[in-house]
Amino acid sequence: MKFGHFDDDRREYVITQPDTPLPWINYLGSQSYFALISNTAGGYSFYQDARLRRLTRYRYNNAPLDNGGRYLYLRDNATGDFWSPTWMPTPEVKLDDYECRHGLGYTTIASRYREIQAEIRYFVPLHANLEIWEATVKNESASPKNLSLFSFIEFNLWDAWDDQTNFQRNFNIGQVEIDGATIYHKTEYRERRDHFAYFACSAEVSGYDTQREAFLGPYRGFNRPSVVETGASANSEAHDWQPIGSHHVKL
Repeated sequence: MKFGHFDDDRREYVITQPDTPLPWINYLGSQSYFALISNTAGGYSFYQDARLRRLTRYRYNNAPLDNGGRYLYLRDNATGDFWSPTWMPTPEVKLDDYECRHGLGYTTIASRYREIQAEIRYFVPLHANLEIWEATVKNESASPKNLSLFSFIEFNLWDAWDDQTNFQRNFNIGQVEIDGATIYHKTEYRERRDHFAYFACSAEVSGYDTQREAFLGPYRGFNRPSVVETGASANSEAHDWQPIGSHHVKL
């Protein structure tokens, strides 16, 4: 099966099937900020040091493969139907169209589902210690749509090795702070560290979540979060446990 091809004119590799044999990854970065992103928005980010300053959590030996990443969910509020434009983490939803373009310093993932066209461009600006998710959603049907968008990122507790092994300690140190549309991850800030992370949204938000269990719901995975299924954020604030960042935007 053919999964993609080179676009020489645009200097991109184009992936046309999301279920590649392994995650096909692009590297984004500036002088200090770096990100690995797969063709289904999996991967992780770090600042300067991939182990000691890991920003987002990634489970290497996960099932299903490449589960956890930079996710956006779209929800049709009239029908309750929801999906991810990047295919993962909702692979059971058959997208009508899908295309990923890995370019030099950016990755664009575009898809269409039930006459809703969505495109997300991920990139790290030059000389900036951050990454941008630029999302465009277009209604291609003849009738109005009532849609919601939910973002999701899972924070790593800085030391990637300790984050995967020292569960007893990690379940007691997670700290977040919410200020409008900005979610700050401040675990051990000014105690053992001089740095923090943040996850911000440029649109007006209707809700937020910072606790993974509140976002997903008990015994649920990334493919069926309780918050997305019900269409309303829980406005959870993480004290220890598993801090995340999620925004709810009504389109």
